[in-house]
Amino acid sequence: MSEIEEQFLSKSKFSKLIEKTVIEKSIGYMEAILLVCEKNKIEPEDVRKFVSPIIRDKLEAEAMELNLLPRGNAIDSSLFV
Repeated sequence: MSEIEEQFLSKSKFSKLIEKTVIEKSIGYMEAILLVCEKNKIEPEDVRKFVSPIIRDKLEAEAMELNLLPRGNAIDSSLFV
């Protein structure tokens, strides 16, 4: 089992950690994921399998709001498989 899997074990645990970080720090989901990765010395690419559909949807909405994604386009779900 990798270090990441030992720390998070499931999408549920990772999602709770991200949600907690968003609330406590009053930051967006993208920033929360990067902060959690930095704090745990993990490459953001390595946590993609822990990003739940709920967090992915929130990331997508945030990206659209910031004009990083055109409205109506979805994040390619293959990025998180």
